[in-house]
Amino acid sequence: LAGLIAGVQMNVLEFHVWGSLRQQPKLPHRMIFDIDPDEGLGFNDVKQAALDIRGVLEALGLQSWPLLSGGKGVHVVVPLVPEADWEEVKSFCQDFAELLARTDPARFVANMSKARRKGRMFLDYLRNGQGATAICPWSTRARSGASCAVPVTWDELPAFKSASAFDVYASAARARQSDDAWEGYFDVEQTLTERIRKAVR
Repeated sequence: LAGLIAGVQMNVLEFHVWGSLRQQPKLPHRMIFDIDPDEGLGFNDVKQAALDIRGVLEALGLQSWPLLSGGKGVHVVVPLVPEADWEEVKSFCQDFAELLARTDPARFVANMSKARRKGRMFLDYLRNGQGATAICPWSTRARSGASCAVPVTWDELPAFKSASAFDVYASAARARQSDDAWEGYFDVEQTLTERIRKAVR
């Protein structure tokens, strides 16, 4: 809390966090697949991509939750038991992104080059390296309209018109609701088994 208050005092708008906890900084407790679309694509493309990524993860035995980024995309967040190190997690995420780029090259790329992304979506796995960060759920964004990054359910996702659907007022109202969009997230115990890793190579 003291850190949040200090950030507010310094006019911080965006909070970006590591994928590990303070108690185990060298072992990620989650993976993020950040769907970053080309400027010409609509949000329907992004939503469908997120749903398809969820399907692939489920086939591997991994549960995931969606986050409206407050910008252009959706983050597909996968909780992990903190066992694998940063390099192992990043390597899996890269293999996963490259698998989607190979099997569906019309929609996905695993290279951050803007030129290669034309008409497609970059599946950003680089958020999963040591020292890399991703927008924190419920953080405001430094964007026109004061949008926020907001956790949603998979059932809700298709109805949203953009990744910046919630401004500070709407996100505050949602946070006060009793229902938790990510119910069960912290109860999941899943790891990157050797079977799962081999499946995406």
